[in-house]
This record gives sequence, C-alpha cells and structure tokens, in this order.
Amino acid sequence: MGFLDTLFEFFQTGGAFMYPILMVFAIGLAIAIERWIKLASVKSQNKKVWDEVHPVLEEGDFDKARNMLGDDDSAIAQLLKMGLARQGSVRRRDDIEIAMEESMMEIIPQLEKRTPYVALFSNIATLLGLLGTIMGLIEAFTAVANADPAEKADLLSASISVAMNTTAFGLMAAIPLLIIHAMLTSKTTEIIDSLEMASVKTLNLIADFAKRQATLAAQNG
Repeated sequence: MGFLDTLFEFFQTGGAFMYPILMVFAIGLAIAIERWIKLASVKSQNKKVWDEVHPVLEEGDFDKARNMLGDDDSAIAQLLKMGLARQGSVRRRDDIEIAMEESMMEIIPQLEKRTPYVALFSNIATLLGLLGTIMGLIEAFTAVANADPAEKADLLSASISVAMNTTAFGLMAAIPLLIIHAMLTSKTTEIIDSLEMASVKTLNLIADFAKRQATLAAQNG
C-alpha cells in the first residue's frame, strides 16, 4: 500500500499538467493495443491462407486457388487475388507484377494506419511534462519573490522538486509509448516483408507454370 500512496502523492503534487499527460498516455496506449491486436490478427490470417494456398499454387491449379480465395478478405488474399485475376487473363509476368504491386499499395497504408500516432503521443507527453515543469518553475520563482529571505532557499527547492514531477511523469508515459511504437513498426515491416515474399513466390510459380505449358505445347506441336 505504501507504493500506491507514494504514487498518488507524486501524481497530486505534480499539478494540473499531470492530467493531460495521463490522458495522452491513455489514448496512445489504447491506439497501441488496438494496432497490436490488428497486426497479430493480420499475421495469423496471412499465415493460415498462405499455408492453404501455396501447395495449390505449386501444383499450378490457379483456378482452384482463385476459388479458395474468393470470399477471403485477408491482406494476403487481396494480394493473391489481384495477381491471379491477371494471370487468368493476360498471363504476362509484368502485368501480374504491376497488379500485385498496386494491391500492396492499398494494403500497406491499412497496416500502418494510426501507428504514427503512438510516437506522436509519446512526444506530446514529453513536451507536456517539460511545459508543466517550466510553468511550475515560473510559479515557484513568483511565489518566493516576496517570501522571507531565510525561507526562500527551502521554499524554492521544494517548489522545484514538485515542478520536476511533471517532467518525470511525462518521461514515464513517453518511454513505454516509444518502445511500443518501435515494436509495432517492426511487426508491420515483418508483415509487409512476408507479403512481398508471397508475391515473389507466386510470380515465380506462375512463370514456371507458363514455361512448362509452353514447353509442352512445343513438344506436342
């Protein structure tokens, strides 16, 4: 209970700026949790879809792959559907690659959505902490200006100690948000890399299938 009392006293003595810092931290944390859950879900769905579709693509059964991806709205399904749709019509690798790149351009903003706000709120928490300290120091110097000379040193040191609480609290809020932002960015990059890998593998499988078909046609001809 002693720790909670100390924490409560620390928060109370920090002044009015402690509340906006707490609010900024809460909003940033809420966004971070939502993004983490979303990215974890996307990663899980992508892996499940790829594990199911990849063997079918290796067999060259692209019609079956298209049917499997029909109603799937996962990120990797959107990517593969775009490429397979072109494979069924134009069959040129460049056109298929462009289609999949276009799909990636739509997917990436959805993966990165709101993540920059976590870093933004981290910076805001730090700046609010510094602003609270500066305002506290201004109040402290104003308060001791007319105080008894014998009490000035003690009063000023106590006021400065209280004013520094906002900087400390701002950093306590900012550092976890900054770490979480780095983790979210890393997770997003990992998902994008996996999508690019799936795209390249799919393009290679389509190209290999087209070569085999051309070879068989030449032999039969």
